Amino acid sequence: MEIQGSVVLITGASRGLGLEVARLFARRGAKLAITARGAAALEAAADELGRLTEVLAVPGNVADAEHPRRLVRLTEERLGPVDVLINNASSLGGVPMPRVEELRLDVPNEAPQVNIVAPLRFTQLVLPGMRARGRGVIVNVTSDAAVNAYPGWAVYGASKASMEQFTRVLAAELAGSGVRVYLVDPGDMDTELHRQAEPGVDLSHLPGPAVPAPAFVHLVERETAPFGRFEAMKLVPMGAV
Repeated sequence: MEIQGSVVLITGASRGLGLEVARLFARRGAKLAITARGAAALEAAADELGRLTEVLAVPGNVADAEHPRRLVRLTEERLGPVDVLINNASSLGGVPMPRVEELRLDVPNEAPQVNIVAPLRFTQLVLPGMRARGRGVIVNVTSDAAVNAYPGWAVYGASKASMEQFTRVLAAELAGSGVRVYLVDPGDMDTELHRQAEPGVDLSHLPGPAVPAPAFVHLVERETAPFGRFEAMKLVPMGAV
């Protein structure tokens, strides 16, 4: 897909991986629709990115059913139809992260809403237009916690595993449509989300989110075979984008 002039919607884009990915697409000339919960951080990101490209920034919680609808509607009105959807926003489901026997089943947990329902809702909103145009890319950000068992990571891991499965089913349903679907595991990174998950742990030895970010541009631009599960830091070497 030609990135110049395309419309890219990225959730969780005010910091970390989402912001690094947005920076790369902005440098390629894509028009950006970005969202995150923190209005101040999102505004700062939009100010930076706006020096490179056209940006629509709409703060909000992707777990709120109305927010994805509003964001997609505004994106279509102001930038055009969405060509690339990157479902990057994630929730740990609360910290400290409890073990299974300590889970409070009577207390709502946000992780499934953010990690499963929101990506599905955004997909349903942009997919009709992608189908009609016969092209588009949907990237869902996953984690090795979806396939590996880490104590305390049950809710987060289960929600990511569920997201992975609906993505695989979606890929099968879209075969031959021209719409490509990917799962990207960015790997362990030194990010705010990871620091929340493991408070007090020194993560300085881990790569920052700028390292795996080029994989997202690679998948859109170079049309890697669709429907795969990719580990971002193995897919694209540093400096490739």
